[in-house]
Amino acid sequence: MMRVLAIGDIVGRPGRLAIETFLPGLRQEYGIDFVVANGENAAGGFGLTLATARELFDNGVDVITSGNHIWTHKEIIPYLDTDAPVVRPYNYPAGVPGRGYVIKNNVMVINLIGRTFMNDYDCPFRGMDALLESLPERPPVIIVDFHAEATSEKVALGHYLDGRVSAVLGTHTHVGTIDARVLRGGTAYVSDIGMTGPIESVIGDTIDGVIQRFLTMMPIRLTVAEGRPFFTAVYVDIDEKTGRATGEQHQSFAKAAAGPPASTASPGRSRNGEPGRPARPFNSIGRSLSPGRSDPQGSRHGAEIFCAYRPRYGGRYCSRP
Repeated sequence: MMRVLAIGDIVGRPGRLAIETFLPGLRQEYGIDFVVANGENAAGGFGLTLATARELFDNGVDVITSGNHIWTHKEIIPYLDTDAPVVRPYNYPAGVPGRGYVIKNNVMVINLIGRTFMNDYDCPFRGMDALLESLPERPPVIIVDFHAEATSEKVALGHYLDGRVSAVLGTHTHVGTIDARVLRGGTAYVSDIGMTGPIESVIGDTIDGVIQRFLTMMPIRLTVAEGRPFFTAVYVDIDEKTGRATGEQHQSFAKAAAGPPASTASPGRSRNGEPGRPARPFNSIGRSLSPGRSDPQGSRHGAEIFCAYRPRYGGRYCSRP
């Protein structure tokens, strides 16, 4: 069994601080085998730079996906054509720099971008058909980051790829959804993972700036908000032989805590005899630093949000600090 952690849109320095603060510990605490993160907003709220990409890799990210803002900083464009595990959406027109998928540690990560309310990109549905047909020797574990606006387009693609990929995980809106589930064919799905960035913000930007835009309808320049970082992610347990997300029933949990992020492992089940590894197939994790704390040392005073999915009963419940 492989456990894959997927992190949604990382926004600016607060988002990178959240990665630095929480990810190394989470990899150990939850027994994470592989981490994919969307980094298209990691550099100042727009785009990705060489320095921010290296920072994410140094803190435990294995593959960086992106979206429509990947082209903001020109320095990253030549980097997309190297062996670095940074991908841009696969369904950009032919001839665009970079590649839309990467295989690392026997995991295939594919980046797609939606068209509804977005732009006139190539069809992500037919694009995936062509890609999968062209790679008959692909690894069983396939993770799709679908960077899209419309939930209907995301849900449709999840069902379209059900049974053909391990997970379809939505990004782009910066707002996490509560529809995480394992589809009938064994594909894990969620419409949007949510944002990793400043919690006191409007999808990462300063609250006052965004409100003024709505009040005046003027093109007010927006900047990344400051304050305590918030970390959100989902993890998926995947059978490495079949590539299917596990759907058997496990003990679900929901917890909000202020204090050291202690282990929340369920007793009675561990993988490969590994004690203390939480045994839930598809869950989301949210963590934030306490008010006034913006340094890694303050993370031990943070709050935790856990949202648990119960495959057998079709339910999902969350607790908030």
